[in-house]
Amino acid sequence: MSEVSTPPRAVNSPHARDIASIMHGMTNLVRHEQEGPLILDEGHGVFVKDIEGNEYIEGMAGLWCTALGFDNRRLIEAAVKQMRKLPTYHTFFHRSNMPAIDLAEKLLSLSPVPMGRVWFANSGSEANDHAVKFVWYYNNARGRPNKKKIIAREHGYHGIAVSSGSLTGLPAMHKGFDLPIPNILHTGSHHHYRFGRPDESEEEFSARRAQELEALILAEGPETVAAFIAEPVMGAGGAIIPPRGYFQHIQAVLKKYDVLMIADEVITGFFRTGNRFACETYGIEPDMLIMAKQLSSAYLPISAVMLSEEMYKAIRDLSGQNGILGTGFTYSGHPVPAAVALETLKIYDEMDIGSHVRKVSQVAQERLRALGDHPVVGEASGVGLIGSVELVKNKETKEPFPSTFAPWINDACIRQGLILRSCISGGLRVAFCPPLIIGEDEIEMLFDRWQRALDDALDYAHKEGWMS
Repeated sequence: MSEVSTPPRAVNSPHARDIASIMHGMTNLVRHEQEGPLILDEGHGVFVKDIEGNEYIEGMAGLWCTALGFDNRRLIEAAVKQMRKLPTYHTFFHRSNMPAIDLAEKLLSLSPVPMGRVWFANSGSEANDHAVKFVWYYNNARGRPNKKKIIAREHGYHGIAVSSGSLTGLPAMHKGFDLPIPNILHTGSHHHYRFGRPDESEEEFSARRAQELEALILAEGPETVAAFIAEPVMGAGGAIIPPRGYFQHIQAVLKKYDVLMIADEVITGFFRTGNRFACETYGIEPDMLIMAKQLSSAYLPISAVMLSEEMYKAIRDLSGQNGILGTGFTYSGHPVPAAVALETLKIYDEMDIGSHVRKVSQVAQERLRALGDHPVVGEASGVGLIGSVELVKNKETKEPFPSTFAPWINDACIRQGLILRSCISGGLRVAFCPPLIIGEDEIEMLFDRWQRALDDALDYAHKEGWMS
């Protein structure tokens, strides 16, 4: 294909209007004022089109989430049908609605481990923010007011609210915001390629990370450490899969010191790794399970926290003493997103989407591993329909490129008609996470374009004098 082109933009163009009116998250605002946005206007299947008519493979499913592509009529019709019947209502003060009830029951039936109740929110950030609140409330209910510290991981991502942003272990999400807040701690990333010692096997690295976690718990005092939170596959930290034995070693430490396990499946939930939940893929037994994104294929905002029966009962009893569980959002359990989520789960089952992902991911992972031979790629790894490559100047020393290379590689992909995402977490990684409905031919197209973008990156690296 020919590279996409950008025509001259008028002073009153949509790009200029965006610059003058919208404040974008996760964006360099200075650069944005200089260059403006990529404005998407249409979508079909795994493709999106900008207002200038350029078409792209959406290799990130939007933000790791649009599992069923960009034109699923059934999800649109489910929203319209519910809008006509009951367009909005809340779940405060003993009120409820049928889509929320049906969805909660469905999620409890699908959970990889037995769970007690479901609490609804609107985003992964909100869900993880409430995971913190529920951990604190639970330990107050159990008469353990000092057991409040929550351990997350460096380079993990759990959202951007005050407490969920504190759980996130990416410095860019802390700078300028006075984060993290007290009682949030961080232990080492599970990224073996970047942080493993020379000649240290994956299993040995996993055991060492678990030992480091135990040392942190002992240093803080086990009576003060309440929970550990982790993404089965790190998302914004680089689409990094866990090394062999990692969660088995970690969970043994957690059980030893009565520390809750919170599985953040905001990205991996609903077949991203080939199983319905990545907890099944990696043998994780959570006390709390967080989900969002693919729950509704991102057609409408919805997220959920599932809590164990033990946690629920303790929280229930304290709410009875307090007279109310004093938390919630206007849109918690909103009937329209709940209806769309129910239809999404129904489509997954009808399509047997897990079997589809397992089939096409064989092609995707083979093509991904082949990128590991490219001169600028140090590591290529993934699982299911998620993965990444790490860009390095030198394969032997693993010397990373400067962070300024990240926007350049994003633009190189755009020029090839492909949307991917660069992530900076110890090194520079480029991640892919396409809609789950992607076919084998589209996967081949995605990786052909990615290969060309990497070739452009190699040329650019030579021109900049980064590589000999």
